Amino acid sequence: MHKSISLNHGLKKLAVTCAILPIALWHSSSVAQTPLRLTIDPSTRIASVSPTLYGLMTEEINFSYDGGLYAEMIRNRTFAKDWSGIPHWYVSEQRNGRAAINAAADGPSKALPHSLKLIVTAASPDDEAGVVNEGYWGMAVRPSTMYRGSFYAKTDGVQTARIRLVSDRTGATLAEASVPLGKDGAWRQYRFQMTSKAGIEATAANHFVISFDHPGTVLLQLVSLFPPTFHNRPNGNRPDLMRMMAAMHPHFLRLPGGNYLEGDTFKQRFNWKETIGPLVDRPTHRSPWNYTSSDGMGLLEYMEWCEDLKIEPVLAVFAGYSLKGEHVTGAALQPYVQDALDEVEYVTGDSSTKWGARRAQDGHPKPFSLHYIEIGNEDEFDRSGSYDQRFTQFAKAIRARYPQYKLIATAPVKSSVPDVVDDHFYKTADEFFAMVHHYDDAPRNGPKIFVGEWATRMGSPTPNFAAALGDAAWMTGMERNSDLIVMASYAPLFVNVNPGGMQWSSDLIGYDVLRAYGSPSYWAQVLFAGHLGDHTVKASVDHKDDRFFFSATVSPNNKMLFLKLVNASDRARKVTLSIAGVAKGQAEINSLHAASRWATNSINQPDAIRPVSSHIEARSGDWPLTLSGNMIEVLDIPLQ
Repeated sequence: MHKSISLNHGLKKLAVTCAILPIALWHSSSVAQTPLRLTIDPSTRIASVSPTLYGLMTEEINFSYDGGLYAEMIRNRTFAKDWSGIPHWYVSEQRNGRAAINAAADGPSKALPHSLKLIVTAASPDDEAGVVNEGYWGMAVRPSTMYRGSFYAKTDGVQTARIRLVSDRTGATLAEASVPLGKDGAWRQYRFQMTSKAGIEATAANHFVISFDHPGTVLLQLVSLFPPTFHNRPNGNRPDLMRMMAAMHPHFLRLPGGNYLEGDTFKQRFNWKETIGPLVDRPTHRSPWNYTSSDGMGLLEYMEWCEDLKIEPVLAVFAGYSLKGEHVTGAALQPYVQDALDEVEYVTGDSSTKWGARRAQDGHPKPFSLHYIEIGNEDEFDRSGSYDQRFTQFAKAIRARYPQYKLIATAPVKSSVPDVVDDHFYKTADEFFAMVHHYDDAPRNGPKIFVGEWATRMGSPTPNFAAALGDAAWMTGMERNSDLIVMASYAPLFVNVNPGGMQWSSDLIGYDVLRAYGSPSYWAQVLFAGHLGDHTVKASVDHKDDRFFFSATVSPNNKMLFLKLVNASDRARKVTLSIAGVAKGQAEINSLHAASRWATNSINQPDAIRPVSSHIEARSGDWPLTLSGNMIEVLDIPLQ
């Protein structure tokens, strides 16, 4: 992802930032009323469909990890400072309790050499004083739920820490724990767990308090609190968002993302070696989307994310270029090439290797599966023109040590031949309608294509139905050309919908700390990826309609034709299907429809638009259908 423009494989394109089109562009033409005949011969195979076509692209943008997928509830858990002090932390004083906070140049590790210093000047069991954390626009608390937490502390005088989750609305304590503290004045980690009360309302309007009932001084660092996570992984992910991704039937995860990989500067790149091991040894770093990443979502957590969804990583390695133009070549690039080799070893090496042993030490002895390595991100923006040289240097080293992996280039290169080239498209719906045949006549004798970032950018914070129509139309073209397009992933995947949570509009899945929802584009992804054969078949329509799109694939294993139909007109479309070899039985129809192209889902109306399933009697020969306007329809038709 890039903030301004992108180049695709041989085609310049504009990353659209405007989500509104003139309504005139959407007026239906008279051809929308002309009946169409769609003829399909399921027995005539045309081309293979890539088994890895649909996947996920992610990066730390829109509070995708911190405040999103990564389930940590504490915001600014490592007490980063800004002009205002220590953001998201405040003094808590009950009745006559008194305290003050400031920053201290003392910490529990080399990575975290600072801390929050709390000076409690007056406190008793009835007059506690401490600090409050407000979370990521609140904290989700549900009834009868266990929360696990920890913190590092160095104390003088204070004896016991009282931990609480408190309602913003009523001040009531919803869950609490008591943690006795050491008296030796050394840094120690303390762990606790607490269970919320039964019968309380599930809300996001809550905060976290750590307080003390004796005067004294306490230094705090890495204060952490987790709700239940997916597969109960420590330092894990939100279950609801993981389930939503699983429903998309992905085959891969492109990680650690686009701009997030590069950073604005080398110092702000995704330095994977600083994201592994205990959290106390991760220094955090500034992301290019103008907030600090906790790096709780480190390289191993990415791999476990893939493991939990039973998908493979597409591993992007830093390639010596950052967004503000910093770049290196030749001998100066070699340390970054070595970092990439070490990273691949961490992911795939057995415990006899240096970095495989480190992964085992970090808790995962078994190597991860890997087939694709991407070198850099959107390197066409490097105005120095150094990518050809940089890619070639990386490719030579990686292929010498790991010849089994496919290498992905992010810009055209001449000095080396990549296995795959990464194309990015951010378009309006009309632009995608016009591009559906973009790859039809592309050469098949060169590198394969990875459409690593693409989206119809209409709607905010998540796409509207016009975007879903653009997406669906584009996906029919990708399916038809999936002998060339080996992978594709929508971007961005996530957005925190709270004010200030979004840096890039039209994002697939929206959420706050309590709830999540899928956009119309999300549901189009679910339908297309969940109903896909292993090869395309002969299909033709009797005349052209620039608002009607289709894809026909067949799965011979279960004898099923998967037919995708998109009516992007706002008028009903009559279609006669002529399909040979249909078996007797029921055909399943999944329909995604909206009355208006501007209709959408939201955090408060999450299910306004979602697929509806029905069945009709399957038959060979002519089969009349009427597609409503603004309709995406997926048919599973049994074959003889």
